[in-house]
This record gives sequence, structure tokens and C-alpha cells, in this order.
Amino acid sequence: MMETMFSGSVVGIYIAPKAGAPMESRSEVEALANKGLDGDRYARAEGKFSGHKRPDQQRAVTLIEREALLAIFTEYGIELGEELTRRNIVVEGVALNHLVGREFMVGEVRMLGVGLAEPCAYLEEISGVKARQPLIHRGGLRAEVLTSGRIVVADKITVV
Repeated sequence: MMETMFSGSVVGIYIAPKAGAPMESRSEVEALANKGLDGDRYARAEGKFSGHKRPDQQRAVTLIEREALLAIFTEYGIELGEELTRRNIVVEGVALNHLVGREFMVGEVRMLGVGLAEPCAYLEEISGVKARQPLIHRGGLRAEVLTSGRIVVADKITVV
């Protein structure tokens, strides 16, 4: 049974083929259960933080709210492009912090929110933007992919 807490959707999809590579925009991507997004560095265990502190499947996908990026621009005058966040999925209308410990659907793909994706020094290093402090507690969500399937820009996000 689906519970509706919000009416969120996917507004951007990004992958990086290897650690440190620029994020590439996609209109759709294949999510691989217990791996990540097809073509992304973490699905191949080749990300900057692969094997560091937590299993890779717990960092398989990262999501961030478009609203958080608008807020740091409004509050701090910091413009951080979605691709520079190093997050895979940009959403609108979803309070991601509320999905920690919860299962949710991104289109046809079931995911589990495993923790906040707090910003790190690497974000500032690779983007050249001093956004770490403004993004604390709104840097997004780390999620495990529980079922394989396709994710498309405009897919709805619902809580399971």
C-alpha cells in the first residue's frame, strides 16, 4: 500500500563513469539492484568513497532536493549547479531527510533511504564552490537500490 506524503518527482539524473569524472546528465538510467545506476562509478565500486566506512550498496544512489540548491542561492548567494553536487538524482517536492530508514519508489524502482548525504570537502574541491557549510543537513540522501528498473526524468516518488 502506498502512502502519499508528498507529490515529488525526478527533475534530473546524473552519473559519473569514474571517480572524479564530471557528472553527465541523462534523461533516463537503469537502476541495478544492490549495485547502483548503470554506468555510474559506484555501481562498479569505483567511486571516490568506494569501500570507505559503509558498503557500496548503501551509497549506490544519492539524491538531492532542487529546493536545497535554490535555498543556498537565496540565503548565501551560492550558485551550485546540480551536476556539481555529485548527486545522482535531483528531486522536487520531496523532503529527503524524512526518507532515512524508509522504503520509497522512484518510478518503478524500490529504494531504501540509508542515511543523509552530508556534504564533504571533496564536493568543494571538485566543484570549486564553497557550499559545504550551507548544505549541512540538506545535502541529500544516500539510498540502496532494492529492485532493478528504469528511472526517467519526471518519474514520481512515493513512500512505500
